[in-house]
Amino acid sequence: MKASTTRRLKLAAAHCFLIGFIALILFPFLMVVAISFRKGNFALGALIPTGDDFSLEHWKYVLGIPYEEIMGDGTVRTVQATTPVLVWFWNSLKVASTASALIILLSGTAAYAFARMQFFAKTTLLKSLLILQVFPMVLALVALYALLQLIGTYVPALGLNTHPGLMLTYLGGIAIYIWMIKGYFDTIPVSIEESAKIDGATHFQAFVRILLPMSAPIFAVVFILSFISLISEYPVASVVLQTEDRWTLAVGAQSFLYEQNFLWGKFAATAVLSGLPITAMFLFCQKFLISGLTSGGVKE
Repeated sequence: MKASTTRRLKLAAAHCFLIGFIALILFPFLMVVAISFRKGNFALGALIPTGDDFSLEHWKYVLGIPYEEIMGDGTVRTVQATTPVLVWFWNSLKVASTASALIILLSGTAAYAFARMQFFAKTTLLKSLLILQVFPMVLALVALYALLQLIGTYVPALGLNTHPGLMLTYLGGIAIYIWMIKGYFDTIPVSIEESAKIDGATHFQAFVRILLPMSAPIFAVVFILSFISLISEYPVASVVLQTEDRWTLAVGAQSFLYEQNFLWGKFAATAVLSGLPITAMFLFCQKFLISGLTSGGVKE
């Protein structure tokens, strides 16, 4: 009887701890959502806006929908969005999805070479990639700026203030993905590909028709992780993209925080908008994410 009571108390304590931990994690998110639905541009206020405090003005502004605003003298004026938030949103989706696809292409082929082929200084190159990944891309901003400026003089489409140029800089951070995919390739027996080669398949055919279908979970993981990191990336994008029509959503959201006036409402609505594709991507690919992180290529 005593053991049963102790077990119930431990179970209740564990549930209380988990509920408190989840509430602690969700509280900042709920605050941002509340600010986006609260009238005015104040950071502090009720967690659940109600009555006169509730307003859709920030969301209408973000979505480009005209709305009415009551002035200090009681007059009503129609306000139209002056910043292209939806253009920034599209830019973010375009850059993040295209760069993630290119990351899969480059990291997948490089991982195959490291996992299946023998060449000079293979181990040294692998370790060097891991060491380079330790240093964040922010530390190379000056070098990246100079390189893109130089490239832009010969190939303007890959220079500064271009989305392909920004994607090019993102491709420099694929070392960790190469390690992830290589580790997954190592769990797939080489004998499967050797059997295909005995039947007449080339290296490329064995890679495309045998290895790639079996490695779909890890490629889904890499795409999701890179998409999440790139769609919210700010430091590099703020340096490469220099005009308003080229900005991504992360860079554009920062423009609402002036030194003289912080437009918290519009900033919060933009922040919530940027989280929607991440949530949709995670929910859609959740099955692949779990299987890619917890299982190998084949099971014994």
